[in-house]
Amino acid sequence: MPATAAEILRSQPALTFSAGDFKFRIDTAANQALYTVGKGSQRLSFPLAWAFGTGRVAQSYLFKKEDGDFYEARTSYFTSLKTLDFTPWRALPSPSGIEEAMFRRVGRDEIQRCFACHATASSIGGHFDESHLIAGVTCEACHGPGASHVKSMAAANPDRPKTSRQEIFNPESLLPADAVDFCGACHGTFWDTKLSGTKGVSTTRSAPYRLVTSKCWGNGDPRLACTACHDPHKQLETDAAAYDPICRSCHVNSPGQKTTTGHPGFACPKAVSNCTNCHMAKVYIPEMHASFTDHRIRIVKPGEAFPE
Repeated sequence: MPATAAEILRSQPALTFSAGDFKFRIDTAANQALYTVGKGSQRLSFPLAWAFGTGRVAQSYLFKKEDGDFYEARTSYFTSLKTLDFTPWRALPSPSGIEEAMFRRVGRDEIQRCFACHATASSIGGHFDESHLIAGVTCEACHGPGASHVKSMAAANPDRPKTSRQEIFNPESLLPADAVDFCGACHGTFWDTKLSGTKGVSTTRSAPYRLVTSKCWGNGDPRLACTACHDPHKQLETDAAAYDPICRSCHVNSPGQKTTTGHPGFACPKAVSNCTNCHMAKVYIPEMHASFTDHRIRIVKPGEAFPE
């Protein structure tokens, strides 16, 4: 969203953060969110252009300079802290000066990837187009261009339901492995995570990557695809009990009960409710100041090392 539309900034018009000799602040008024970094008598300020993230966990910011390039603010807002801290993985122990302490230049390829996941229709003909993008993830972000679909639905055509479905992409038609990669395009596929060099607890942020490392992962069972548990058209469900029917669709429901083709998973000897509390552990990621659900489904053993 535009930074001036970010409720986090509007509701907290003066956010501050200090690191060593550097003082960071974001001052928000009706028509501007001004990002400032100071050290002693030095001051450098730029108006923020874009805010990334709803703030359920955090929110980060971009601004532009006279050269037209994008720059990432080295501070982000974290909901658990209710204030600013270093943007994840952007902290510098000893910046060379106020500019390095303040921002990181973001190249065009990276900008295109950022907006592709956080906005809709941000690229036209393979080129990033800031002037025409739609803020946020709307229908066409997953379903593709919808003009032909709308036209078909509006036409007085007896074959309308059939033809209209052919004129819009439906991710539900994907095979399970492809469906997980489809979601992973923004949430982190296996190879995206591996090739990025991300390791340890930080990989928990990439739910599709962690899911396919589960012992029970297979390439053909839709009960382990992302949308088996998450409805992309609804807000994230955070009640563990809401996921129990999905777990029981794979696992037999009582100890001693024999597995079947339809229910190949053994029964849990401990409980038949709140399955995810035990088998999808919450993992704290220090850089995010928050815990994330680990989608590597497993029997979590007390004191075990984080499984890569």
